[in-house]
Amino acid sequence: MYRSRRIAEALRAARQQLPVVLITGPRQSGKSTLVRNELPDVPYVTFDDPLEVDFARQDPNGFLDRFDDAVVLDEIQLVPELMRYLKMRVDTDRRPGRYVLTGSQQFAMMEQVSESLAGRVAILELLPLSLAERDPIPPLTDLIWVGGYPEPALHPDRRDLWVRGYVRTYVERDIRQMRQIADLAAFEQLIMLAAANHGQELNVARLSRQVGMSQPTVKAWMGLLEAAYLGVAVPPYFRNLGKRLVKARKWYLLDSALVCELTRQPSAEAALAGAMGGPLFEGMVVVEVLKAMAHAGLRPELYHWRSHDQLEVDLIIRTRDGLQPIEIKLTATPTAGHAAPLSRFIELEPDAAPKGLLVCRVDRERRLPGGHLAMPWQALPAWLEGRLA
Repeated sequence: MYRSRRIAEALRAARQQLPVVLITGPRQSGKSTLVRNELPDVPYVTFDDPLEVDFARQDPNGFLDRFDDAVVLDEIQLVPELMRYLKMRVDTDRRPGRYVLTGSQQFAMMEQVSESLAGRVAILELLPLSLAERDPIPPLTDLIWVGGYPEPALHPDRRDLWVRGYVRTYVERDIRQMRQIADLAAFEQLIMLAAANHGQELNVARLSRQVGMSQPTVKAWMGLLEAAYLGVAVPPYFRNLGKRLVKARKWYLLDSALVCELTRQPSAEAALAGAMGGPLFEGMVVVEVLKAMAHAGLRPELYHWRSHDQLEVDLIIRTRDGLQPIEIKLTATPTAGHAAPLSRFIELEPDAAPKGLLVCRVDRERRLPGGHLAMPWQALPAWLEGRLA
């Protein structure tokens, strides 16, 4: 049974404005299911079919002549050269909503999009299921263990086989082949270290020593993992844009089930009770904010912050109220100490929201010193919906 996705509204809006809409995102996040159910009256072609791939490559104009009004072209990364022909047709007929494309992030595809369809395409990102798309929201242990990809999330009994297969086929094979990485052992070790560094500042020099590769190589490989939607690197917040670009970023894998698999967690309960518990919870909240922004069609803008006196705020996002500081703690017993970094950021940042937020495991909203709010993690989707600009 199809479960409606929050991005559907952004898809409808984009189709009313631009001739091409590209829906990208990680493998198995639900892109094909989305377009087939949200656009049932639009002709659909998947390039998983080798006959369609051959037709598009051998006779691109003949292939596109089959569709007068609109078409969905699924897995467009398999035929990136088709972008040039789409550009020519869009330039002669700019009716909105003509072409809906889907594709997992591939460098060749995105290069073609940038070169051929600039100014003609809306790019949306479909990530795994968000909390707002889970009904009911599962317990925290289940949520961390099965993650957000639709297959294990909707069928938890398939979790172990699915996650292991995803790691072997996509993470270790497909991503490596995107850049023809020859040293498989070093790349696999980097992936394991990327999972072990979930929720930590990205130290390229240390990773370079651990995998025995140069720093430029490690930096390129980490960029590859990010471009393939395996992880996200959150920059520090500075009003000076130049500093944001050069300072250390915090690294998160996009799915907690992959973190658990790659760090060899024996169970959900053990994962949350052990050293990875705090990072897993923090990463779940950070990625939930990322999903809310992406599925609303917004450009994600996330930061972390550290003061000169070493007070840290886990997440800074831009909302209608200003720059919103968010602390993320696994605790169910918030204290005044949790409010101190929030107060410090608001004191130093002129564009800050008036009150900070602590996302944790309280059973109901509570006020903290300074007027800050401690919120149950389950309430985060509703709070985001009301405040994202």
